[in-house]
Amino acid sequence: MALLWATIATADLRIATWNADLSRDGPGLLLRDILSGKDPAVEQVVQGLLHIRPDIVLLTRFDHDLNGVALAALADRLGAGGLDYPHRYAPAQNRGLPSGRDLDGNGRLGDPDDAQGYGRFSGDGAMALLSRLPVLGVQDYSGFLWADLPGARLGHVPPAARPLHRLSSSAHWDVAVALPDGRGLHLLAWGATPPLYGARNPDRNHDEAAFWWHLLDGRLPMPPPPAPFVLIGLPNLAPGQGDPAAMQALARHPALQPPAHGASALLKSGPAPLSLIQPSAGLRVAASGVYPDQAVQRMVWLDLVLDPAPP
Repeated sequence: MALLWATIATADLRIATWNADLSRDGPGLLLRDILSGKDPAVEQVVQGLLHIRPDIVLLTRFDHDLNGVALAALADRLGAGGLDYPHRYAPAQNRGLPSGRDLDGNGRLGDPDDAQGYGRFSGDGAMALLSRLPVLGVQDYSGFLWADLPGARLGHVPPAARPLHRLSSSAHWDVAVALPDGRGLHLLAWGATPPLYGARNPDRNHDEAAFWWHLLDGRLPMPPPPAPFVLIGLPNLAPGQGDPAAMQALARHPALQPPAHGASALLKSGPAPLSLIQPSAGLRVAASGVYPDQAVQRMVWLDLVLDPAPP
């Protein structure tokens, strides 16, 4: 561990997020594929992480299981390649969480779209965080009700479902990790629903980004995260799909660095981000990029300079 701190203290802190293909058709299948060593999508993730070697990585499409067995198996594969992630965060999330209501309004109960977040089973395509840095604490906003968001776009949510319909399709987290100098770095992580499918999804995608804007602006009944922090995850926007207004407003928030070249890492499809990492104002960015250069699902990464803490 002393070697880890020495390495980070003299170099950049590398953060990454990857909307990799680590979701399967049923529970337990992802673990099977990780253990097999033969699944192309899993092997691409393993080799990609071993190549880029981020200190922290957020996976935004990773099947959750109750005891974190699949995530532990992936961490073991990476550890065998010399990349250790002793700290992990992947609690139960909204993906596949039964609501008991007809959320999609089709007259049937128990459809994947009746779950709090779309899911064919509990944890289908959820999020997972791997970190070489200790986790100091977590604020999990995944239970926040959509109706409690200022200006919530609820036009396609059945009125009977509004008192229980959560905003997050997967999760909204504030995960604080320990920097070597004792400070905490807050990771504001989320994985939004794609706006292309379903009547609710364009509005939900918009409001999942708007949540962070309202939180940073002090409009929600919980305190804004202290600096330094990094906005990280999957806005899941593409041209002609959904309304990018909330994401554009969030990107320009004065608490964040402007999304100029080199100040953030974005995987883009046209003018809208699919995945991003955007640091708070005051953090210094050394480099950013995507990996691999040519692929449908790519990792985005960003290097931060760890300036000394103020006296």
